[in-house]
Amino acid sequence: MLETRLGQVRFRGEISNFSRPSSGHMYFTLKDDAAQIRCALFKNRNLRLNFKPSNGIEVIATGIVSLYEQRGDYQMIVESLEEAGEGNLQREFDRLKQKLFGEGLFDASLKRPLPAFPREIALITSPTGAALQDICHVLQRRYPLLKVNLYPVAVQGENSEKQLINALLMADKNPKNELIVLSRGGGSIEDLWSFNSEKLVRLMVETRLPVVTGIGHEIDFTLADFASDHRAPTPSAAAELITPDGQSLLHTLMQVEARSER
Repeated sequence: MLETRLGQVRFRGEISNFSRPSSGHMYFTLKDDAAQIRCALFKNRNLRLNFKPSNGIEVIATGIVSLYEQRGDYQMIVESLEEAGEGNLQREFDRLKQKLFGEGLFDASLKRPLPAFPREIALITSPTGAALQDICHVLQRRYPLLKVNLYPVAVQGENSEKQLINALLMADKNPKNELIVLSRGGGSIEDLWSFNSEKLVRLMVETRLPVVTGIGHEIDFTLADFASDHRAPTPSAAAELITPDGQSLLHTLMQVEARSER
């Protein structure tokens, strides 16, 4: 009766108390902060899984709720199981990376040099994010003569991919820009997902101007990083990468001038 009344249901939660006895069936508890339910995933179903369930993994389970009469407990008979959030995204990231690598889009031969003394650059980032402040701070310290043309975008969310692509097109068309910096702060794979856009990656390879990425932290890698002409591990490092050190240049000029006066 219960199975007929409820029909098929979907639950999202974290696996705990996972076990797989010699029968090959999988048993576990699916829980979140508010509730939990025992689950059974029988062998004929779990053979189709494309990942290895274990304690602590967040999953989405689809199946039916039934009564286990021997214990008087409700349980879920799981018909399909998939990783939630980052698990799916990581697989898609790996698939796209392999595809684009196979097409040669990340080849070193495609990487373009940066101008030694740029006068004007394009910066694509959030107008309210910490990345903008970090970059401007470094540029002001190292090379205050540089003019920065800001192309404000949303760096995550539903419209982010489209805004990034449009900004890249606009920046590349501006004849005054000498290079493009694509940047944002750190985040989860979900937060950074717009920078894994296949359309964005293909456009980066085709731009007139060299593209530098400074996305997230040192451990964060996106497909845009692989497609860029130069990848910096952080926004601040990107600012250092694209500029000469003004103080060092001034010191060198003073030394040259002193020698010429002797």
